[in-house]
Amino acid sequence: MRLMSSPATQQTVDDFLNTDAIPLGPEFDCPYLPARKARFRSFLAGELEPEIYHALMDRRFRRSGNVLYQPNCPACSECRQLRVPVAGFRQTKSQRRIWHRNRDVRAKLIKPHLDEEKWRIYSRYLKHQHDGTMSDEYDDLHSFLFCSPVRSVEFDYYLDERLIGVSIADHSRDVLSSVYMFFDPDYADRSLGTFSALWELDHCRRSGIQYYYFGFYIRDCTKMSYKARFGPHEILSSDNQWTRQDATA
Repeated sequence: MRLMSSPATQQTVDDFLNTDAIPLGPEFDCPYLPARKARFRSFLAGELEPEIYHALMDRRFRRSGNVLYQPNCPACSECRQLRVPVAGFRQTKSQRRIWHRNRDVRAKLIKPHLDEEKWRIYSRYLKHQHDGTMSDEYDDLHSFLFCSPVRSVEFDYYLDERLIGVSIADHSRDVLSSVYMFFDPDYADRSLGTFSALWELDHCRRSGIQYYYFGFYIRDCTKMSYKARFGPHEILSSDNQWTRQDATA
């Protein structure tokens, strides 16, 4: 079995993380759990080798644009990385219904590229799905999703010739890491967020990719509950060990 990051690479990353090179940001209200404070330590990254980046993910780092960040909250450690071993993944009955419902959707894999059509879909998506705290400015979207220090890919989802969804993921030999997905609210009843994850997991299977990283999972956050329905999955513990769990209902 191939390894995502060698022990030597992981040691290099751990040595870097144990220095004072990564500043700790101020506290702010947690967007996921009420009455809690959140805090990140983060750094701006240039080009990163995939092995280094995934060693960082195995130390609870994620990225937003060119910024790598790690939760470092004063009284909480609920943000846990969740990944799915591709070979063992099995669709639930609900996921099979969603897969079947979207059998007429066509996916196209391209290099990430922002245009006016995607921006309009994203702006409408934010109004439909979010509380107004995220910016829908074109340049902010470009910085958030279409700038990357690692090799990223874009999955575009079409119904006939109409673009109905876009997802961005980071790609390496052994891992596909989901970054973000947005869709046309006119098609919200298709559960495109779940469908895109199912399609990308199938892409991993066809491409020989070992793991699909979902990003952070917070057990008591309703918005993230869907991630635990993909399984069996593994969750990264506070001591950086992966623990297998079955999918939730």
